[in-house]
Amino acid sequence: MTIGSQLAWDDTVLPFQLDRSDIRGRVARLDGLLDQVLKQHDYPPQIEALVAEAALLTALIGQTIKLRWKLSLQVRGKGPARLIATDYYGPTEDGQSARIRAYASFDRDRLDPAAPPFSQIGEGYLAVLIDQGEGTVPYSGITPIAGGSLSACAETYFAQSEQLPTRFAVTFGKSQHPGEAPHWRAGGVMLQHMPKASPFVAGGEGTGEGGLLTHADILTGDESENWNRANLLLDTVEEMELIGPSVQPTDLLVRLFHEEEPRVFDAQPVRFGCSCSVEKVRNSLSIYSAKDIAHMTTPEGIVTADCQFCGAHYELDPKTVGFEAEKAPDA
Repeated sequence: MTIGSQLAWDDTVLPFQLDRSDIRGRVARLDGLLDQVLKQHDYPPQIEALVAEAALLTALIGQTIKLRWKLSLQVRGKGPARLIATDYYGPTEDGQSARIRAYASFDRDRLDPAAPPFSQIGEGYLAVLIDQGEGTVPYSGITPIAGGSLSACAETYFAQSEQLPTRFAVTFGKSQHPGEAPHWRAGGVMLQHMPKASPFVAGGEGTGEGGLLTHADILTGDESENWNRANLLLDTVEEMELIGPSVQPTDLLVRLFHEEEPRVFDAQPVRFGCSCSVEKVRNSLSIYSAKDIAHMTTPEGIVTADCQFCGAHYELDPKTVGFEAEKAPDA
C-alpha cells in the first residue's frame, strides 16, 4: 500500500453491501481526526482509549443513518469515567465531509492504571441520540453498560432498541512511524442485517448479559445462516488489517467476504469539526438573570466560556448576556 493510497483512506468511512447475504456494512479508518480530538485535552491513556473507541463507533453508526443534522453517543457511568460524549454531523451537501467531535469527563483520582479502560465506566448506560434538526422530534435510545466493551454495548443497543442484528470489529491505539511522533489510529468494520418488516425475537428474552438481546437472537432460517456465516468470516479479521495502513479497505473486504459478493459505494470523508459559536454561548446563558451573570463575571469584568469539545475560549461583555441583556454588538 503506497503512502498516497494510505492517505486516501485515512479518515474515511467506506459503505458496502454483501449481496449474497442481504447484509450491509461500513469500514472506517480514523487517523488525523483522532489526533485532533485528543490533542484538545490532557487525557490519561484509559480515557484516551474510551474516547477513541467511541469516536470510531460514532463514525461507523453515523454513516448508516440518513442524517440531516446530528447523531450523538453518550456513555454515562458511576465509575471514574463519568461521561464519554461524541457528536457526528452529517454533511450538508454531497461531497462534503461529515464532522465528528468528542470529549470525556472523569475523576482522575479514582482511575485505576492497572484496570482496562472499559472497567473505568462502572455501572451506567450508553445512549444514542438522533436530532434531525428544526421541526423534528429528537430520538433517543439507551442500553445498559454490559458486554465488556463499548462496541458490545452498541451491538446490544441495536438488538434491543432497533431489533437490527449488528456486529462491530474494532481496534485502536497509538501508531508510530520511524522518525515521527506517536499518534492515534483506529479502524473497524460494522456489519448490519438489512431491516425487516417484522423482526423475530426468540422467546422475548435475549442470551446476552442480564437477559439482554444479542444480534444472534433476532434472525431465523436462511437469514440466521447467512448472518452467522458473515460473522464467522468477520471473526478472522486481524487487528493490523483493521487499523491499516498496509491493507486497503477494499482489499480487506475481498479478503473477508469475496464469497458473499461485496459491493462498495462511495467513501465518506470525516474530519474533526465543532459546532460551537459565540451565539450558542449567548443562548446557553440566556436563562440567567443579570444577578446570576454578575456572579459569573471575572474580576476583569468579562464572562468567559470554554468549549469542552474543541477548547475554544469565549469572552463576553456581561451586559450582553442573560435574559436581561442589552443588545449585543455585532461580532
